[in-house]
Amino acid sequence: MGQPRERLGTGIGWRPEIAGAVEDMPGIDWVEVVAENVCPGHLPDSLLRLRERGVTVVPHGVSLGLGGADRPDEGRLAALAERAVALGAPLVTEHIAYVRAGGALTATQPLEAGHLLPVPRTRDALDVLCENVRIAQDALPVPLAVENIAALISWPGEEMTEGQFLYELVERTGVRLLIDVANLHTNHVNRGEDPAKALDELPVEAIAYVHVAGGFERDGVWHDSHAHPVPEPVLAILADLASRVSPPGVLLERDENFPEPAELERELDAIRATVKTSGDLVVDPGTERRDVPAASDAARQRTAVAQAALLSALVAGTPAPEGFDHARLKVQSRALAAKRADVVAKVAPELPEILGAAYRDEFLAYARTRPMTGGYRHDALAFAEHQMLAGRPEDADARRKLRDWWLERSGPAPLSKRPAARLLHATRRVLLRR
Repeated sequence: MGQPRERLGTGIGWRPEIAGAVEDMPGIDWVEVVAENVCPGHLPDSLLRLRERGVTVVPHGVSLGLGGADRPDEGRLAALAERAVALGAPLVTEHIAYVRAGGALTATQPLEAGHLLPVPRTRDALDVLCENVRIAQDALPVPLAVENIAALISWPGEEMTEGQFLYELVERTGVRLLIDVANLHTNHVNRGEDPAKALDELPVEAIAYVHVAGGFERDGVWHDSHAHPVPEPVLAILADLASRVSPPGVLLERDENFPEPAELERELDAIRATVKTSGDLVVDPGTERRDVPAASDAARQRTAVAQAALLSALVAGTPAPEGFDHARLKVQSRALAAKRADVVAKVAPELPEILGAAYRDEFLAYARTRPMTGGYRHDALAFAEHQMLAGRPEDADARRKLRDWWLERSGPAPLSKRPAARLLHATRRVLLRR
């Protein structure tokens, strides 16, 4: 059993676009920052000022892929640990999801989803997840909490409900939970899952904190956008959770389409009123690192094949695996491509500036035939290269700007051991200099 600890209180997701507003907001006890978006040696001044005022900062990872068939990448784990230390964080969080598939376990091309995808609630996937969580716990200097995710699709042949899956995960690993009530609502609309049943089954006493966010419904599908106001059904799930346990912390997430600070403050007030925290200490049993047996090679292999087949169908246009809803797969595929276009536009804002209104259509056309195999920065360079090799954009001045941008950022790359690859790389650079 873990030791009592103080509440985090009420917080908000820190984003550069609202950094000043967050600093000025009354009653902000803590903030959460996307771990991959901060550099430990160059923390934003806003975060430093918040820390100096005693505001807790929690790093929230999005790229570890703990639900993936491969064991967690040591470099990514080290980076997450480094951010926890730099921010003086009491814990770190990640997701119960997979974000990449393929590679050595399946002898196929490695693929990146660019987003969080649901793991099948099977014994194989649970064994893999438990071992991956244990590896992460051993590598991190502070406790780990993992988040339930929103999903558009359901895996066929699942053996457990979400609540049962999370209960066994906590029972076997001692990991804490980050429960996103907006994701419970999303899964209610998209997959017909009852949020109350999930709360009945999961170990609410292991909750580290709670996420609250908005979204929108289109054609019977709920999109967890983090860009819209928190709807009443999400607050109702929060109220149900708060009637069962007093959550140590509750945090408002907003990633895009930021409203005026006054509107964010009203949402925070609504969250406080819904939770009606008593200020008591909470006993969190999810702090002990348990002895978790290694997942069998066969379990990892089966999980790898299943995840690679689904991801390939979503991003590479291969046939849909048996048992999936084909219409929902198309919705998910379009959503992944749209998110990919949005993120590339953020990490490489020069591309939409150079290509103008044509950027989005050109990128979506590119994404339909070229799955992402690396990070978003690599994706931006590959897209620019694809445009130029196809003789686009047609405007000579825009094509020159795109060429200069690509040449400046592609830089010298480590030479491949394969002569053909070296020749292809050199040929492309010569062609693109013209």
